[in-house]
Amino acid sequence: MKKLCFCSIIFFQGILFFISCAGDLEMRKRQSIASRNLGEAYMMQGKHTAALQEFIKAQQSYPDDPYLHYDLGLVYMAKEKPDLAIFNFQKAIKLKADFAAAKNSLGTVYLVKEDWDKAIAVFKEVTEDLLYATPHYPLTNLGFAYFSKKDFKLAETYYLQALNKEPEYAVAWRGLGKTYLSTNRVSNAIEAFEKAIRISPATAQLHMDLANAYKTNRNFKKAYESYMKVVELDPDGSLGKEARRLSSGLK
Repeated sequence: MKKLCFCSIIFFQGILFFISCAGDLEMRKRQSIASRNLGEAYMMQGKHTAALQEFIKAQQSYPDDPYLHYDLGLVYMAKEKPDLAIFNFQKAIKLKADFAAAKNSLGTVYLVKEDWDKAIAVFKEVTEDLLYATPHYPLTNLGFAYFSKKDFKLAETYYLQALNKEPEYAVAWRGLGKTYLSTNRVSNAIEAFEKAIRISPATAQLHMDLANAYKTNRNFKKAYESYMKVVELDPDGSLGKEARRLSSGLK
């Protein structure tokens, strides 16, 4: 009888210990999420150091949150620490194998590091995820990676695939235009840049691209007009100054 009572006490203590551990884990998760949320708020305000402090605090409470590692990757990207960003994006993917946003961001860091082949491998994996809501992003990134490798045929293929998914994506139109310029299809490049500008008319870089394409095509009047648009949009910036220089003698 005493042995039975002793076993019952041990069993009861084990249950209490399990409940206590589970409760402690839930409390640490809540603390971590609170710090993560605050860090995300700081990050949206551009306060990356404050965001990082909160994310580190969140990690100390609960280190196995894939969304936290994703946030850490983003803030390390913002602070120009690509290797730390890669580590955290990889950790997020390890904890959540279907984390497509983390994979796309990982590929983006590889683009920053000019590691084109690793970027391509990651973006191709993302494009195979049929549930990914914005496939035009990794497709455009694939276009950029192949463009950087000077494989203009594949660059064109992926930019067109991106635009098939999202025809109003100016970044893909610009990439396609640059690809056409690199293959001496200047008229096609002009058309692509014009479509990009229709979508994003206040982007000075797009007007600069169009001006350069017009100049290459020896349409100096339109080139001058586009350079002047760059000056209007970026009067004191580097693009505006470059546009003034390039427009000299065109009028």
